[in-house]
Amino acid sequence: MIEAIGIEKSFGQLKVLKSIDFKATSSEVVSIVGASGAGKSTFLQILGSLSRPDNGRVLIDGTDVFSLPSASLSSFRNRKIGFVFQFHHLLPEFTALENVMIPALIARMGASEARQKAAGLLRDMGLSERSSHKPSELSGGEQQRVAIARAIINNPSVLLADEPSGNLDSRTKQEIHSLFFKLRDKYGQCIVIVTHDRELASMSDRMLEMKDGMFLN
Repeated sequence: MIEAIGIEKSFGQLKVLKSIDFKATSSEVVSIVGASGAGKSTFLQILGSLSRPDNGRVLIDGTDVFSLPSASLSSFRNRKIGFVFQFHHLLPEFTALENVMIPALIARMGASEARQKAAGLLRDMGLSERSSHKPSELSGGEQQRVAIARAIINNPSVLLADEPSGNLDSRTKQEIHSLFFKLRDKYGQCIVIVTHDRELASMSDRMLEMKDGMFLN
């Protein structure tokens, strides 16, 4: 489903990632833990094609993503990769429903179909009654669930999450943690989560620890 081969990345003289290999399959939840500065978020951005490696390849569903022209890569990313970040990045002027619809509209799905699909995802998230609310009218946990619905509306093969519960209280954090596994069971996505939360990491199918730009054995 997703494979990284020999990933290297430097910023100036600092080598952040040191020839990393990684593979994850459909319906698998993999967590990546490690101290700040270990290279976790940089690696996740490369997996998601948001940042290019200095060396190495990333394959998603057999496609070498960095061999694609820029326009094709943007389209591929929108269809195949979903992103969930610590900060929700919801557009404040749009409702929850409209925020979820946006990636589907970018992928040229018809407005009626996108609206219907977004409404279904918000129902799955327990947010049907909040669909017409704007982000400022939602709690942090509700905003994160909207962001997750937005991330999966195009049925991506891979869902990448960077500290998805980092800003949430303990109870809401547990709800978000459980939600990832419910999504995996329902939609079969490969989910890769970067987290400092060892409790979330321990729930995953696999936990990898990164230190100084490498995975520990």
